[in-house]
Amino acid sequence: MSRRSYAGGSMHERRSSRFRVSDEELMNFVLRVALLSYQMQPKPAEATPSEPERDRDYSSRIHGALSSSIFSIGDLFRDGQKGVRFPKDLIKVLEQKLQDIAMGKDAAYSDQLIRRTMAVFYGQVKDETFRRQMKENRKIEELILMFATNATNVLKKEPTLQGDGWKVELNNHIAQFVRLLRDCLRHISHVSPELTARLEMYTAKLAPAQPAYSDSGYDSASTSHRDSVSSTKRISMQVNDMPLVLTAARLFKLPANVVQKEIEDLATYCTEKAALNDLKTCLKNINAGAPFPFRREDFDSDAAWQYWRTLETAHLSQLMVVMVQFNPELAKSTPSEALPPTQSSNGRPGSVYSSYTSSRPDSYYASSSAQRHASVSSRHSVLSLGGGLGPSDPDAVPSALEGDEEIQVGFHFTFIPPNPRKYYKRLLEYCIAADLEAMLSPAVGDDDEVSLGILSAPHIELINECALRWRIGQPYRVACFLDIVRQFYERNEVPLECVPEALANITRVTSEIELEKWPTQDVDYLAQIYGQLFSTFLSHLYHSLDGLPHIKPSDVAPYLSVLEIVRESGLLERYDVDVAARMSDIQNQVRDVSARYYGQKMRELQEAPGVNRALPLLLMTDEIEKNAKLLDKRFPEPILGHLDIVSLMLEVQIPHFLMDLDDSKKRLFEDSMNGPTPDVPIQDIFALYRRTKTLLGMYKAFCPSGEIQFDLGGFFEPYVRQWLVNTDNKTTQWVQAAIAADKFQAEGEEGHSSSIIDLFDSLRSPIQFLQDLEWIDEYQEARFFTSLSKTISKAINQYCATIEELFMSEMFPRPTEYIQPQKSSAWLEKAKSLTERGEKKVEAFTFQPESCVKLNNIEAARRLLDNMYEQMEADKKMEVLEHSAPPVPEKVDRGDRFLFTVKVAIAEGLVPLDSSPSAKLDTFVTLSDEQGNRLAKTRTIYESLNPRWDESFDLSVDKPLWIMISVRDRALVGKHDTVGRAYLCLDPKRFGDFLTHDLWMDLDTQGRILLRVSMEGEKDDLQFYFGRAFRSLKRSENDMVRVFIDKMSPFIRQCLSRSVLKTLVKSTQSGSIDYNKALGNVTALFGSLGTKDDVQIPLPQSEKPRVRPETLTDVEIEQAIVPLFDFFDANLSTLNTYLSETTKDMVMSRVWKEILNIIEGLLVPPLSDVQSDMKPLSDKEVDIVFKWLKFLRDYFYAGGEGPISLEALQNQKYRDVLSIRLYYDWHTDALMEECVRMMQHSLRAATPVKKRAKSVYQQRNLGTIRKSKKEKQQEKEKEVSNGETILRILRMRPNTSDFIAQQLQAMNSLQAERDAQAKDAEKRKLQRPRQQPQVPPVPSIPPVPALPPKT
Repeated sequence: MSRRSYAGGSMHERRSSRFRVSDEELMNFVLRVALLSYQMQPKPAEATPSEPERDRDYSSRIHGALSSSIFSIGDLFRDGQKGVRFPKDLIKVLEQKLQDIAMGKDAAYSDQLIRRTMAVFYGQVKDETFRRQMKENRKIEELILMFATNATNVLKKEPTLQGDGWKVELNNHIAQFVRLLRDCLRHISHVSPELTARLEMYTAKLAPAQPAYSDSGYDSASTSHRDSVSSTKRISMQVNDMPLVLTAARLFKLPANVVQKEIEDLATYCTEKAALNDLKTCLKNINAGAPFPFRREDFDSDAAWQYWRTLETAHLSQLMVVMVQFNPELAKSTPSEALPPTQSSNGRPGSVYSSYTSSRPDSYYASSSAQRHASVSSRHSVLSLGGGLGPSDPDAVPSALEGDEEIQVGFHFTFIPPNPRKYYKRLLEYCIAADLEAMLSPAVGDDDEVSLGILSAPHIELINECALRWRIGQPYRVACFLDIVRQFYERNEVPLECVPEALANITRVTSEIELEKWPTQDVDYLAQIYGQLFSTFLSHLYHSLDGLPHIKPSDVAPYLSVLEIVRESGLLERYDVDVAARMSDIQNQVRDVSARYYGQKMRELQEAPGVNRALPLLLMTDEIEKNAKLLDKRFPEPILGHLDIVSLMLEVQIPHFLMDLDDSKKRLFEDSMNGPTPDVPIQDIFALYRRTKTLLGMYKAFCPSGEIQFDLGGFFEPYVRQWLVNTDNKTTQWVQAAIAADKFQAEGEEGHSSSIIDLFDSLRSPIQFLQDLEWIDEYQEARFFTSLSKTISKAINQYCATIEELFMSEMFPRPTEYIQPQKSSAWLEKAKSLTERGEKKVEAFTFQPESCVKLNNIEAARRLLDNMYEQMEADKKMEVLEHSAPPVPEKVDRGDRFLFTVKVAIAEGLVPLDSSPSAKLDTFVTLSDEQGNRLAKTRTIYESLNPRWDESFDLSVDKPLWIMISVRDRALVGKHDTVGRAYLCLDPKRFGDFLTHDLWMDLDTQGRILLRVSMEGEKDDLQFYFGRAFRSLKRSENDMVRVFIDKMSPFIRQCLSRSVLKTLVKSTQSGSIDYNKALGNVTALFGSLGTKDDVQIPLPQSEKPRVRPETLTDVEIEQAIVPLFDFFDANLSTLNTYLSETTKDMVMSRVWKEILNIIEGLLVPPLSDVQSDMKPLSDKEVDIVFKWLKFLRDYFYAGGEGPISLEALQNQKYRDVLSIRLYYDWHTDALMEECVRMMQHSLRAATPVKKRAKSVYQQRNLGTIRKSKKEKQQEKEKEVSNGETILRILRMRPNTSDFIAQQLQAMNSLQAERDAQAKDAEKRKLQRPRQQPQVPPVPSIPPVPALPPKT
């Protein structure tokens, strides 16, 4: 291409080049810069030393070399300039270069002495202390001085360098090291132009004034390198000697001859002087405010303008100083004719030229020191960017600016194109395209070395040279590079990894110089690029979200890294990018994809074969939760600070699932109730509840601002209710199965068998199931547990009834060979009674271990039920029911029910149906309703006209109910005879005081029966049902213990009877007792007891001391009841072995109580206003009775080893019996006076008010039971009075019936008055407003039903 073809074009072409960069124009200006780069190489002196001069003596040559060397090193850093920092990656590259030189891999540094010096310094670079020091300092001057120090040490020891010869060689080694540094910088991204200029200045200073040769004997390879400071090669005009020109030729694909012709044309006006004039023009333009390179209007603030102006001026001045130092001829005035004739015509107004910035605060052109692996701009030329600290030699500036008067302000440049920024961008595109084409060329083998970045090293060097000469600032360079990479990426010509690399350049520049100091055009340009990048990568992110929910962080990480950088820059607003709107589009995309995925997955699940409609829903919940957890783990933080994928996905999918669940509500319920093996198992329904509850919790956690309307409790409550019904229906099966598998053998220390454990395991299972549900509504959950407690109470009642029936069959065995075991048993009992009546002898009953185990089961059930009460947290559930229950609507029949407790106590004055007056009755009592349905039945009491049953029954009513109390006589054959009937109305209004009423009911024949009736409101709550269960257990326990006592009581009465007493007294008088035999039958325990503990009863003053008749010995008295001790030894050992500690204490206490009652019955008759036929005992007989009492007490205590403690033995009843001895011999009048005195004392004292009957709520757990029992015992101790004892003694005295009746009437009147006062207080209390609900109204009493015909 000729010079005229470029410079002599038409004005139209030149004007159009302002807006369009042609390849021809671009090539021309690139070749100019490449030629200048070659011209600016260090040059040797023209003079060649003569032969005599070479032969001068050795000392003269050394002296001259030393003078030059010492001067150069001494003056190297004398300018006092601020040190220039080198990139931090320089040490890494330098280390690799030094290693290659030391190992002889680099031919450019093959001189042996150079290799040795470099090897020593390589060891220094490897030292951690050196690396840490350089990392903190990073001053290029200190790095050179460190090398000089190591080189000095090496050269001083070199034997070939005699005398001061090492000093000459040192200068050469330092120059080689500076050259090595310049080579290293070519492999580093964005090297500071200040650093490059500084190294060029050092190279110029170290260049020798004349050729110097080494006397070391080493052939230095540095003399043949084109950059060697000691090169003897002259400047030539051959393009083969011009590296950058060759690079440009290859870039533009020009033949060598064409390039050679063009270079020859350009060399006529593209001189170093023209380059210097370009720098001077830039300086004048800055001072004059010309458009190029920049002016004040190109910056947003004065501070930014002054910052750029100061650094640019200093950098231009330093470049000029370097050029003058390379070529001192440039300091002289250069005529304007040397300028190209077409240059003036290329001037353009400055408004179209872009501005630039830097990345270092020290220099507007400095770059970051961080190295980027495989960077698109990872290499630089020697003159990539100039230093920015001002001229290196201030004294040389005036000479360098000679002839400035000829420099005109405006765009008059030789090397700078009309629109530098567009030319630079076009050149960058060319280079990238060429390198990409080379990398993808099939000619490149897999093993061939290629550039790790987009740009190759030669192209990087060419680009940097053009940027330096065209005054392209670092900010525009990195922004332009990013823009071109973006364009190539959008055309799929470069991989995605190139974009973050280009962004890293931006980040490094902006981190060191704030955007406020950038030229406005550069900031706008960068904002535009960022906006385009944001749109591009947001679109990529948008489409990548189609992979939800299986998307991985690696799928979006490259896009996110770019978007994060762009978003955090704050430039999107400048580009008018509506980030919120774009993010809203992404969020809608996530919602749409989530909805599509949910619909597709649900269709797949529903299309799967099977009748279980809950299974697809269950699998869908698993899918939603699994995907949510996976995405939450993969994306723990919102993308770009706004895009929370998990929240958006759950925001759509959970409502969709709830809608599907609600749509299937009817079918689910029907399929779960269609037979014993439903299509939808109830377990799947509850699993669906748990999963749905989990999803609702996730929705609340991830979508706190979202609202979702779904009544989870209302949806699944019918299933729980049905499950509770099914559970209730299974209780009978549980009870029967547990008892059927039980052999009633003691297990463990508690002595219970397996049935009670099995039953409670079955009952605990539904409790645990309900608790595991963790029901969402506390009130509903409390209602569920209330219903379950009712089921538990039902199971306990069934268990108690079954165990009692088995227990009774063991205690009253019946022959199995009879067809009707009940009637056979009646025959057997009748036969036994006849035998006993004839022989007057009661056979001792032997207890079976199985019976003890059954009693232990009842006691164990109480403990297990108490644990279940705690497990269910019944008190807490009751609080929820009280505080969270919905208000009861008015005028709504709540269906109140009342629980009556009817205790059948005793009967008196029954008349036998036989004509024989000595006949006895085998009686039991039945309770029937108005329709004749049996409600309850007592056990049978044999051979008694005054039977005592003491059995309680609970009757639940919702309206007044008439019941018939029938006393029946068990018949041997046929129907049982009716002894008598009575009628009672269980009226809630009558018993609304909730007190216990003792009702003597006259039978329709003869005699009467005592009923104790109390009422309480039956409530549908936990505590009530638990209380009923505890009461059932307690009654069963009492009934079974009573049977134990009933089995022992006849034999005890026979042994402690008046007949035995009379026989003992008579035998003493006749002297017929065999004392030796009696002594032999007394146990050692009782034989060792002394008389010091005999009960001493003081006698009143008025009584004369009794004259003790001939007394019996203790052995004789004890011998009379030896059969009783034998009976106890036989049976109590069984009880002690098989009963648990608790039941044993209970049975033994009841046995002792029975003994005390029998002893009391020997001494006095029961309390009544009718005179008794019973005669008082004699003094001798009374003494014997109290001796028996003492022997029995000592037997049960057994020195502390017995079954009953001394405190329990000497209880209040024991003390009452002892008090009988005190009053037994008193005169009748004295007894009456004492009784009256005690009555008056009772009137003065606070007579205890009859309290309410024991409520079910007082028996809801063992704690309340123990508390109630303790209070009852304390009240009994307060009521201790001997008045009743005196009245019972008076019954045996003649003419005392009227007095007794009067006292009893007074006592009843007093009690009635107290009860009336209590009722009035209760009535006033009810009239006061209170929070508790009032007693529900009850209907009127129905008429008395007609009596059934007598049988």
